[in-house]
Amino acid sequence: MERQQAEKTPQERPAQRGKVRLATAWLGGCSGCHMSFLDLDEKLIELAEQVELVYSPIADAKEFPADVDVTLVEGAVANVDHLLLAREIRANSRIVVSFGDCAVTGNVTSLRNRLAVDDLLTQVYREGPGRAPTGGEPDGVMPALLPKVLPLHQVIPVDAYVPGCPPDPDRIWAAVTALLAGQPVELPPEMRRFG
Repeated sequence: MERQQAEKTPQERPAQRGKVRLATAWLGGCSGCHMSFLDLDEKLIELAEQVELVYSPIADAKEFPADVDVTLVEGAVANVDHLLLAREIRANSRIVVSFGDCAVTGNVTSLRNRLAVDDLLTQVYREGPGRAPTGGEPDGVMPALLPKVLPLHQVIPVDAYVPGCPPDPDRIWAAVTALLAGQPVELPPEMRRFG
């Protein structure tokens, strides 16, 4: 994991506020990074003593809040909803972490980039099994796909990267505890690999 903007730390938040405000977000991916996060097991209790989880797919928050200290973003940017959420996250977070290989590189989610969106939809829905969706225009219910799946840093500035598919709990713990302590994260070489 690399810090891009060393001047930003959660400790720069107003001293009168208590715990670090932590968010996690899930864009285009399998949620494996969040499953690995939950595999922190008893360390989650220690983490809960230091942070307030203000937004996450594992919490019941519908709107991304303002004034977040650290946001872990899993998944690539694949559709217009992801793009809007990524921009909202950046506007409201002091530190944004690209969390897992899909966020860092596009990974599996970007395999569709070899096909044009129309060709993809035709092969999957119009020529595949089941009922074909009607119309080709955005319907306001299903988010329109972007022409290409993008890693997070190609859409918004990212402060740090945690590779892995998914990142193992030890890697997540090393990164999160360093960030919460306002320390630079220096992962050993075996924790810097993709996959």
